[in-house]
Amino acid sequence: MKKFVIGDIHGGLKALLQVLKKINCDENATLIFLGDYVDGWSESPAVLDFLIELQKKQPCVFIRGNHDELLLDWLLGNNENIDEKLWFQHGGEATVLSYQNINAETKEKHIQFLQSLQDYHLDDKNRLFIHAGFTNMKGVEHEFFKPLFYWDRTLWETALAIDSQLSKDAITYPLRLKIYNEIFIGHTPVTKIDETIPVNKACVWNVDTGAAFKGKLTIMDVDTKEFWQSDSLPDLYPNEKGRN
Repeated sequence: MKKFVIGDIHGGLKALLQVLKKINCDENATLIFLGDYVDGWSESPAVLDFLIELQKKQPCVFIRGNHDELLLDWLLGNNENIDEKLWFQHGGEATVLSYQNINAETKEKHIQFLQSLQDYHLDDKNRLFIHAGFTNMKGVEHEFFKPLFYWDRTLWETALAIDSQLSKDAITYPLRLKIYNEIFIGHTPVTKIDETIPVNKACVWNVDTGAAFKGKLTIMDVDTKEFWQSDSLPDLYPNEKGRN
């Protein structure tokens, strides 16, 4: 059965609807979302509403992103966990504004959804799906500090820095890159290395193609690596800044 992975959405519901339409999504296909559903564009509540309904229609896996955790803290009133100024600079302001007319019942549904998110997903082919990364050299099950699953950047930096000619049998080959057949991540946009499509380094696939900024949202077939993209988000939301 088909399996698709979706990069960081950041409140861009229009982009999500575009990519799902492009794959003509079969209701038996599994959709794996890598997190960061909110913060950036103006439709964060609408994205959550859509995902809550979508999971009733077909198999979905929802991974926790760092921005999702920030929103959850805000909705729960755990403001001591949030640097509000920093959060607002990175998309939180648009999210807070978008919740001004959202009723208490809907907010509660969003809280329950955000609390249900998974730290990671490991499939039957030893493929790991995670928002950011992990640091334990034995794998995700041994990670001591769980927030690294949605905050870490060292996994991607390691994959980027590794010499492509280095043998996996070499004593210096990073152990983290030997554990899983493939790792699918978001969190750090590939636009930071001047790319616009999913990037593969070592066993890591980065599917965050900058939808929070000036890039596009990407959905990719996990098996074939064929991918589809939305229009650029500034074109879809011309009167907004996103995280730019």
